[in-house]
Amino acid sequence: MARNIVWHPFTQHALEPDPVKISRGKGAWLETHDNSRILDAISSWWVVTHGHRHPAIVAAVREQIDRLDHVIFAGFTHEPAERLADKLVDVAPPGLAHVFFSDSGSTSVEVALKMALGYWRNIGQPRTRIAALEHGYHGDTIGTMSAGARGVFNAAYEPLLFDVVRIPFPHPGREQETLDALEAACREAPLAAFVVEPLILGAGGMLIYGADTLAEMKRICERHDALFIADEVMTGWGRTGTLFACEQAGITPDILCLAKGLTGGSLPLAATLATPRIFEAHFSEDRTRTFFHSSSYTANPVCCAAAAANLAIWDNEPVLDRITKLAGLQASALATLADDTRFENPRCIGTIAAIDLKVADGGYLATAGPRLRAHFLKHGILLRPLGNTIYVMPPYCTTASDLALVYDAIRSAPDVLA
Repeated sequence: MARNIVWHPFTQHALEPDPVKISRGKGAWLETHDNSRILDAISSWWVVTHGHRHPAIVAAVREQIDRLDHVIFAGFTHEPAERLADKLVDVAPPGLAHVFFSDSGSTSVEVALKMALGYWRNIGQPRTRIAALEHGYHGDTIGTMSAGARGVFNAAYEPLLFDVVRIPFPHPGREQETLDALEAACREAPLAAFVVEPLILGAGGMLIYGADTLAEMKRICERHDALFIADEVMTGWGRTGTLFACEQAGITPDILCLAKGLTGGSLPLAATLATPRIFEAHFSEDRTRTFFHSSSYTANPVCCAAAAANLAIWDNEPVLDRITKLAGLQASALATLADDTRFENPRCIGTIAAIDLKVADGGYLATAGPRLRAHFLKHGILLRPLGNTIYVMPPYCTTASDLALVYDAIRSAPDVLA
């Protein structure tokens, strides 16, 4: 009965089994209500970085809730938000100087798109064309669905979506096609902004491309004065091997979108960072140039305290060492599947590994997807394939023995489809 009352995300209730009830989490593991253990090999939708219930984050949340639970952020401020904003500017690519808080990855990108359009309008050069990388996914709000790939995710909402310029994905050996297409789009008519997931596309199929290509896309945007929006909602906080994926290309975006691992995966919070020129275009005695965006829970103090604790963990613990170790474990484990003809296209970047299972029908709605999820759960592993694409994105505390369980389950996965 509860299943019919609670409407779960990305769930076809007419086909899916009853949801698994989770009662506890610790480190890389979850516990069900009947004390079964499940290894969280996708960081619960890519948000948990250091592991569930990291003591420092739990302590920060407890301390903050005893001081201040929430206050309106228009006309008011508080220490957790100010401390967090200062730290974000310190660790972000140089040149990003202003932080706007929101509450999810989707809204962080929505905010970025609105900042870009507001910038051009406020400086008296209104531009409205947005370009985005093919196969990209940027969220489920109207603006982010518009920027994302069109397909099953948003077909029903097509009348609400605005057109964007699609730039082909830079597949290996075809990077120049992408760069030429972006150059042509900029020359055809001025672009307001180009939005991209740096180095790896998440929901689009864990598609990886090089840092050189990312850097050249930024240079093209600079030549044509198109704003460059880096959607690091998934790629940030160490997933690609560095704190932010943009670091590997040596670039600073005009606008940077952060969420997911911002609080270590404990509470919902997002931030959109902007360069001074974006902020200054909205700074005016003319009230019509105000940046008109808000959420009731903008910069919630408890969420900000959790995020500040997360950043302190990066300062005080060898997080990058853990990431490097996990990345090596992932690469080694993935290599054991390279000669298995039932799989194809093994790929990895940082702590993220992916491989495609050979099936008759690929794509997000591949019939293999639900059967694979059930197979992994039967083996005590939380993996949620993107159709026939199996990916592993675990917390950084995941051990070699943990990962061995994951890849044993992956190795036996084709048997359930035979």
